[in-house]
Amino acid sequence: MSAEACLALLLDAPLQSWGHASRFERRTTALHPTRSAILGLVAAALGIDKYADDEAAQLARLAPLRLTTVTLPRRTTRNQELPIRRLEDYHTVTGIRRASGKVAPDATVQTYRHYLLDARFGALLEGPDALLAEIAAALRNPVWGVWFGRKCCLPASPVLVAPPGPRTEAWAALMRRAGYPADEPLTRFAHVSETTPDTPGAEVIDDNPIGYGRPIGDRHRPRWITSHPRVAAETPDP
Repeated sequence: MSAEACLALLLDAPLQSWGHASRFERRTTALHPTRSAILGLVAAALGIDKYADDEAAQLARLAPLRLTTVTLPRRTTRNQELPIRRLEDYHTVTGIRRASGKVAPDATVQTYRHYLLDARFGALLEGPDALLAEIAAALRNPVWGVWFGRKCCLPASPVLVAPPGPRTEAWAALMRRAGYPADEPLTRFAHVSETTPDTPGAEVIDDNPIGYGRPIGDRHRPRWITSHPRVAAETPDP
């Protein structure tokens, strides 16, 4: 049985968009990276073709990975945190496909696409060491380009933080890359972890990919998550 390890990723870009309900005219973004987007990024780096007959089998190899995402606030030169902002981009699209499946070449619709500005996240992938080593090698030399939700959301810095290793070492490496003390605890940051349906307060999100090349509505299965707010550092007594 392969040993377990942890791989840290830094998701740093001027624009990010983590859609999980992005259909029709309004393409929204979640406030944290989705599992579908993170594994899609990994799949692109590995060269998994979403139109290949074995796509589902290739993605099934990634199913054992456990994901934790962490909000890592940016700071100004005055050491003030930048709030995450939302941008709405307006488009018109001509030549749309109707519900019947036919393309209407002269039909035009309005669409609205949402992005996050000044956002930065960390992602911890935990699972078999051999699989994480394969992913790390692919992120160093990806087969296809990687981005954060949409092709216009290009990384501003290398995604891979360090080779896979123990979770404590992966976390310390992520903290150093993000400009925080290596021993900063996870509780100091808002984060989202995966859980089970019977966990109190668990939320369900339909972002667990089973086939990116499948028809819309048949690409994902549900995933249960827990959102953890940040805990402020204790102020010492005067």
